[in-house]
Amino acid sequence: MQAVDALDPAPRSFLDRIGIHPPLGWGYVGLFLFMIGDGIEVGYLSKYLIDQKIADKESAAWVFTAYGVTTAIAAWLSGALSDLLSPRSVMAIGLAIWTVFEVAFLLLGLKPGNYSMILSMYALRGFGYPLFAFGFLVWISVAAPRHRLGTSMGWFWFAFTGGLLALSPRVADLSIKAIGRFETLWVSLGLVALGGLIALMGLQEPTGKQRLAAPGAHPLKTLLASISIAWERPKTLIGCLVRVINTAAQQGFVVFMPVWFAELGFAEDSWLKILSYMFISNVIWNLLFGIIGDKLGWRQTVAFCGGLGCTLTTLFLYYAAKDGPANHSLVVLAAVLYGATLAGYVPLSALMPSLAPDKKGAAMSLLNLGAGAANWVGPGVLSLFWESRGVKFVMWVYAVLYLISAVLALFLTLPKEEGEPA
Repeated sequence: MQAVDALDPAPRSFLDRIGIHPPLGWGYVGLFLFMIGDGIEVGYLSKYLIDQKIADKESAAWVFTAYGVTTAIAAWLSGALSDLLSPRSVMAIGLAIWTVFEVAFLLLGLKPGNYSMILSMYALRGFGYPLFAFGFLVWISVAAPRHRLGTSMGWFWFAFTGGLLALSPRVADLSIKAIGRFETLWVSLGLVALGGLIALMGLQEPTGKQRLAAPGAHPLKTLLASISIAWERPKTLIGCLVRVINTAAQQGFVVFMPVWFAELGFAEDSWLKILSYMFISNVIWNLLFGIIGDKLGWRQTVAFCGGLGCTLTTLFLYYAAKDGPANHSLVVLAAVLYGATLAGYVPLSALMPSLAPDKKGAAMSLLNLGAGAANWVGPGVLSLFWESRGVKFVMWVYAVLYLISAVLALFLTLPKEEGEPA
C-alpha cells in the first residue's frame, strides 16, 4: 500500500494546473495592475496634447518617439542588470523611476503646458516600465520549468497586455467621464504604485532575488555580453528584429489613431472602446498562443499566426475604418482580429532564451531591446510619413514590416531542429 502511495503524484495547485509557476503568482497580479496604470494615457494623450494646443501632430509624435528611445534602452538593460543585480532589484528600480518622473511629468510639464518638460520628463519616465515589466520577464525565463515556458510567457503577456491595452482604455474612459482627463493621470500613478508594491512584496521565488551572472563575472563584460550575443548567436539578432516589428505598428496606432478616428467622425469614447476590444482579444489569444506554441511549434506560430496574420489584419483595419462610423461593426471585427494575430508572436519570448540556453540573460536582453525599440520605431514611422504621405501609406508600411517579420521568423530554428546538441 505504501508503494502505491509513493507512486501517486503530488497534488498540483490551481496556478500550476493553469500553467503559472506558483512562486511567481503574485508577480503576474502586480504586473497586471502596474500595466493598467501605465497604459491609462495611451488612448488619449496624443489627442490631449493637440487639443490643449501644447503640440501639433508632428510634435506629439516626437514625444512618443523620445519615449520609445528610452524604453528601448531600459528594455535592453533589464536583462543585463538582472545578470548584475537581480531581477527583483531591476523591478524595484523601474518602479521608483516611473513614480518620480510621472510626478514631474504631470506637475512640471503637462499642468503648465510646458512642451520641453513634457518631452524630457515623459522620456525619462520611459526608463521605468521596461525595467519593471521585463525584469519580471527575465525572472520567469530563469525560474519557470522549461516544458511550461511557452505557457508561462503566455501568462506574462496576458497580464502585460491585459493591463496596458485591454483594461486601461476602459478605466480611462470611466475615469475621464467622472473626474476629467488630467486628473485621470493621477489615477494611473496610484495603480502603478499599488501593482509595483504587490509584485515586490509578494514574489518570494529565490532565483530572482539574486544576481544571475556568475559570482566572479566582470560587470562590463556582462553588459557587453547582451550585445555580443547578436553576432555570437546570429539567430538572436533575427529574433530581436522580429520583436521590433511585433509591436511597432501597435505603438504607432496609439499615437495616430485617436486623432485619425476623431477626424473620421468617431467619438473619443467610441475609439477607446474599439481599442479595448482589440486588446481584450489580444489578451485572450496571448494565453492561447502560449499554449498553442508549446504544442505546434514556437517558430511556426510566430511566422504564420503572428507575422502573416498581422499583415492581413493591419490592412483590414485600415480599409474597414477609412469610411468612418458607418462601418463601426466592421471596425470592431478588424480590431479584434488584429489583436488576435498580434498575440501570435507570444512564443518568441520562449524561443529567444532557447536559442542561447547558456546565455539566457543576454538573449532576453536582446529580446527586450527589440520590445523597447518598437516603442520608437512605430512612432518614428509616423514622424516620417504621417503628415507627408498620410495614414494609408503608414498602414501599408506597417503591413510590409509584418510580412518581413514572418519571413525572418522562419529562420529561428532551435539547435536540436538542425541536429546540433541542444
